[in-house]
Amino acid sequence: MAVGKEIRDQITSVKSTQKITKAMEMVAASKMRKAQDRMLAARPYAQKIRAVVAHISKANLEYKHPFTIERDVKRVGYIVVSSDRGLCGGLNMNVFRKTMSDMADWDAKNVEIDVATIGSKALAYFRRAGGNVISEASNYGDQPNMNDLLGAITSMLSAYEEGKIDRLYLVSNEFVNTMTQSAQSLQLLPVQADEKATADVPDLFDYIYEPEAKPILDTVLKRYVESQIYQAVVENVACEQSARMVAMKSASDNAGDLIGELELVYNKARQAAITQEISEIVAGASAV
Repeated sequence: MAVGKEIRDQITSVKSTQKITKAMEMVAASKMRKAQDRMLAARPYAQKIRAVVAHISKANLEYKHPFTIERDVKRVGYIVVSSDRGLCGGLNMNVFRKTMSDMADWDAKNVEIDVATIGSKALAYFRRAGGNVISEASNYGDQPNMNDLLGAITSMLSAYEEGKIDRLYLVSNEFVNTMTQSAQSLQLLPVQADEKATADVPDLFDYIYEPEAKPILDTVLKRYVESQIYQAVVENVACEQSARMVAMKSASDNAGDLIGELELVYNKARQAAITQEISEIVAGASAV
């Protein structure tokens, strides 16, 4: 019964795959809670410094920091955040599609584009797509450290300060809930006033700085960019674990359905073989 043996081998293979996907689902579920805790712990700081910088951008500053000055756009930079590993559904592709859509708009205006990638999946994708990747950071693990990301961040900040790029965007996944992750694009530089955060702020005012405006604004604005990128990375880790848990659960469920279908086919084939053997025995007995 060669057909039956092939089906049994398929069932065994699918069951082995199901065990792997079930284990990966459980591991992702375990990591997801820790990743969400880190993300939620980092959010208040990122939101507060964003509000502070929004206030600064609306002020009539005596010292105009380069990060607050609008320039004619001839070249833009994108920092794209992805995961280092796959098996997390369409999480990374959603970010890549969002980035490519935005890039297409700039390309139509004959604006050149530089890319810095965070995560090995983004690096591989934009190298295949022919993007001008000028820096990358990868293998940052489940607990990202700011030191692991500084290479990609510093290169883009230096390019902006030197006038090599005129705008800097950050594209990443935002964690909404366990089932939902949303790709978003944020303009990091030049700094934009957040209307919601500055609704009660009057126009044309300035702060009193101690000791001086330049060192304070240099520190605050660089820290703002770093905090937004770090927050994007920890959000992406939470999104990755949630998406992987959902994807592996779906794979396990699909494997269970496939096993059921294969067992049904096997039983039908076995029943047909038994029926044929009985028919042959009866035919042989009748001939005698």
